[in-house]
Amino acid sequence: MNEYNKFIRFDWAAKRMLRDKANFGVLEGLLTVLIGEKITIEQILESESNQDYREDKFNRVDIKAINSKGEIIIVEIQLTRELYYLERILYGVSKAITEHITLGSKYDSVKKVYSISILYFDLGIGTDYLYHGKTTFVGVHTGDLLQVNVKEKEAISMHTPEQIFPEYFIIRVNEFNKIATTPLEEWIDYLKTGNIQEGTKAPGLEEAKKKLQVLAMSKKERSAYEEHLNAVMIQNDVLDTAKEEGRAEGRAEGRAEGRAEGRAEGRAEGRAEQTYEIAKNLKRLGASSEMIMNATGLSTGEIENL
Repeated sequence: MNEYNKFIRFDWAAKRMLRDKANFGVLEGLLTVLIGEKITIEQILESESNQDYREDKFNRVDIKAINSKGEIIIVEIQLTRELYYLERILYGVSKAITEHITLGSKYDSVKKVYSISILYFDLGIGTDYLYHGKTTFVGVHTGDLLQVNVKEKEAISMHTPEQIFPEYFIIRVNEFNKIATTPLEEWIDYLKTGNIQEGTKAPGLEEAKKKLQVLAMSKKERSAYEEHLNAVMIQNDVLDTAKEEGRAEGRAEGRAEGRAEGRAEGRAEGRAEQTYEIAKNLKRLGASSEMIMNATGLSTGEIENL
C-alpha cells in the first residue's frame, strides 16, 4: 500500500474521529453489515474509556451509541488479552441497561443492547472470525420458539425474546485469513490490515476512504498516531516474547516435573512391592488375615489374592 492509500487504523479512529457526528457514517456502515439492517446513529455517549490518558495505549476503546430506534450499541476494541473478557462484556451490557432506565420506570422502557467486541487477541478456541450470540427460549419438548405479548403504541404485538434481550458480536480479527469478497469481509480486512479495497461498496468504507486518510492528518496528529502504532508493535513483540519464554519455561518445568514424578512413582511402587512381600511372608508364617491387615493396611481381598 503506497503512502497515498494509507488509512488510519480503526482503533485510533474510534477514539479520535468517529465520535464526530460528521463521521458517524463510518461506524454506521460497520454496524449495518454486522446487524443486517440499516443502522442510523443518533448520539454518541461518553464513557470512562473514551478519556485520553497517557497510559491508555493498550487499553480498550469503547463507543456507546444510541441508534434511531433508541437501542443501545456498545462497541469495544481490545488490543490486549483480558482473562475475564466474557464476564466484562456481560457486566458492560448490564450496566448499560440499568443506566438507561430510571428508578420507578416501567420495564417497558428497557432498551435492547447490541454488544460488539473487536478483539486483536485470541479469545478461546474456535475457527471462525465472527461469533454471534442472542437469547432464544426454545420449547424443551416441542422445539418451538416462545413469543410474548408486548404493548407498542397502544397496540398489542408479539415479540420473541431475541427482539428484547441483548445480542453479542465477537470479532476475532486475527482469525481472518481470507480474500475479502463480501461487505462484511471487506470490513474485517480493514480492521485487521487497515486496507480498504478500491471501488468498495461496503457501507461505511467508502466514507472511511475519504475521511480516514493518514495524509489528511495534521503533523501533530500524525506524530501521535505513529507513536501509537510504534507502541502497539512494541507491545505485540513483548507479548510474543513472553509467550515464547513461557512455552520454553513450561517445557523445561514439564521435563523436570516428569523426572520428579518418575522418581516419586518409583518410590511409591517400591513401597507397594515391599508391603506385598511383608504380607506374603506373614501369610506363609500362618498369620491371620486380620493381623496382616493391621500390619500392612491391605484389604481382605488383596490378602486373599496373595
